[in-house]
Amino acid sequence: MRRFFCFLAVTLAVLLSCACSAQPADTHTAAIGAEFAHDTSAFTQGLLYYDDALYESTGQYGQSRLRQVEPASNTVTRELRLPDRYFGEGLARVGDQLFWLTWRSGRAFVFDIHSFEQIGTRRYDGEGWGLTYDGRRLIMSDGSATLRVLEPSDFSVVRRIDVHDGGRAVDKLNELEYVDGEIWANIWYSDRIARIDPDSGAVLAWLDASPLRTALGPAADGANVLNGIAWDADSGRIYLTGKYWPKIFTVAQPPDIPPTLD
Repeated sequence: MRRFFCFLAVTLAVLLSCACSAQPADTHTAAIGAEFAHDTSAFTQGLLYYDDALYESTGQYGQSRLRQVEPASNTVTRELRLPDRYFGEGLARVGDQLFWLTWRSGRAFVFDIHSFEQIGTRRYDGEGWGLTYDGRRLIMSDGSATLRVLEPSDFSVVRRIDVHDGGRAVDKLNELEYVDGEIWANIWYSDRIARIDPDSGAVLAWLDASPLRTALGPAADGANVLNGIAWDADSGRIYLTGKYWPKIFTVAQPPDIPPTLD
């Protein structure tokens, strides 16, 4: 009988431990800082901040553009268009190079960030959605719950990250940004952003960006999904926008997530 109760106690402890580890991540609400104008014709796919400028990639066949934008004035200082047969997707910077994905063509184009001249091409299998750089390797989404970690030199897959919130897979991962050791991901057709542990794939917390859509006011009727995350590491500001949105917002970086106690 004593063995039975010991077994029962251990079993309950394991079940409780699993239940605790499967709890969904907390949600924090985005606090709006500044607002800037944004081109409502831009079907935003990728967004990044570098050297006081925003770099944005847009999609749609025949309308896919890569451009450098001065945020305060919404002035486009440099721009190029993809050939009409390509649908532009996510964007990431590696040093002085910009990597720009395409949706279903299996190609990423590499451009010099200063001249916007094409300097290379990479190939990959499947669809390309979002792209970011962690300081060593690229991380790519394809709309599923799995992220691919890629070597920038040849796009070979180093490993895969299965993203989950508690015991539930999180799919529809879209535009990505590497923010202070975390992968941030827009969720397609959602106003929430997942903050992901790059090692385990666990969602550490959610950012509720619905206040941004509310702040669009009547213009929200013509706005598409939230999509576009750019991090200014020096100021800690995060730029957020969406497809066909009339505004780009900055939000304060949320508080650090307390470490999980073992």
